[in-house]
Amino acid sequence: MLLQNKTAIVTGAATGIGEAVARLFGEHGAHLLLMDRDAAGCQAVADSLPSASAFPGDVRNAADFARLAAAGIERYGRIDILINNAGIYPRQTFLDMSESQWDEMQDINLKSMFHAMKTVLPHMVKQRAGKVVNISSVTFHLGMATLSHYVASKGGVIGLTRSLAREMGPYDIHINCITPGAIKTAAEASVVTDEQAAQFLASQSLQRRIMPLDVARVCLFLSCELSDGMTGQVLNVDGGWVMH
Repeated sequence: MLLQNKTAIVTGAATGIGEAVARLFGEHGAHLLLMDRDAAGCQAVADSLPSASAFPGDVRNAADFARLAAAGIERYGRIDILINNAGIYPRQTFLDMSESQWDEMQDINLKSMFHAMKTVLPHMVKQRAGKVVNISSVTFHLGMATLSHYVASKGGVIGLTRSLAREMGPYDIHINCITPGAIKTAAEASVVTDEQAAQFLASQSLQRRIMPLDVARVCLFLSCELSDGMTGQVLNVDGGWVMH
């Protein structure tokens, strides 16, 4: 029970990595505040866990985060963990990309973390304790065609993580980042062909698909006392695709 009585916020919690994080954290005793724009999916995950509440909302909306944080403080008195997971990854060639497509990507994948941390970090500063895990992507290390807007947003996540780790360290707040590789999720099937998935697998050292639970386990490590000596770090969970 590595998170017994800890309060954790998880964004993008209705499916994929976010759902896996919520379920694993629930197994380890955390009180969960789950956010997703899929209201029904978010509620279904919350209803299946022993101490979880669903907060349907848009990560682009600072007011939704304020509502979520206020509920956490009212119910549990503190917020110990923030998992910034929500994101999108539609493919588009740069020359055909519209400004609105670029802006949507940055707003959901990067600016959402600005909103979340602006809301949560003041509480953690008062506590002089906290764990934040930001989900980036291995594509930042690779560079990938038709994903320039996505890779740019995920590079921004890494930069934000490193800078805030410096600022928040004196308050004993740990801010780290995970760069998942090709994760087998339901959402992946809508944008990745079987041929592309096979190519990803061939690039890995581990010859199996990496699952949401693989990422969730590293989130757990970065959210509990086992990682108390770490901040500002970027951990690949990609089956040994990229090594740096």
